[in-house]
Amino acid sequence: MTKFAHDDIKPFQGSNLEKKEQVAEMFNNIAFKYDFLNRFLSAGIDVRWRKKAINRLKEIQPEKILDVATGTADVALMAYKLLQPKKITGIDISEGMLKIGQQKIQKAGLANSISLQVGDSENLSFEYGSFDGITVAFGVRNFQNLEKGLREMHRVLRPGGKLVVLEFSRPKQRLFKSFYHFYMNVVTPGVGKLFSKNKDAYQYLNESVQAFPERNDFIKLMNGAGFKNTLYKPLTMGICCIYEGIK
Repeated sequence: MTKFAHDDIKPFQGSNLEKKEQVAEMFNNIAFKYDFLNRFLSAGIDVRWRKKAINRLKEIQPEKILDVATGTADVALMAYKLLQPKKITGIDISEGMLKIGQQKIQKAGLANSISLQVGDSENLSFEYGSFDGITVAFGVRNFQNLEKGLREMHRVLRPGGKLVVLEFSRPKQRLFKSFYHFYMNVVTPGVGKLFSKNKDAYQYLNESVQAFPERNDFIKLMNGAGFKNTLYKPLTMGICCIYEGIK
């Protein structure tokens, strides 16, 4: 498996734990403020991004969806509302995030339609071709081995199934790029420290975005994992991108 710079970006550089263990610990620590900070730091735009990504699955009318790095189940809940599949399974390595997600699912009365479980995106516990569609929102940056994670998602998709990834990217427009770097380097870690008492998590957000193989580089990785008809679509001046591919 090829190693990428992003694979070595970890939340706590002084820790001896592997990246995925650090990521789990980080999200356990900020789970109680995660949804609030998402809305606050993005001024609510992240909700529209998720909706656009999920709608890319409409054409295949998926009955079984896997939401990788489901976190607090935002995408799983929205996917059920927009697509009405028979079953959505969400996996995440953070038990703290899943606990909050489960509470939201129970409150929505969707416990029979959406199930959450602890799971490693690079070692999926599902059989070949188990799902019609897979979603990942702001999760692939946290993979310890990006190639392995993509191959695993390809494996558990049925032929004709679709993967849709939503991930941060770096804006290309010069003027906006300066504002973006200030926001990610100064504002985001500061707000993260103020509200969640955890500056490391939001410093890691910026560092992992900067190191992530985005746009055409990520498309090449998807192609290498076996996906066809791959494409990416920048959103909001390139702050993030939707990526998709077919098995």
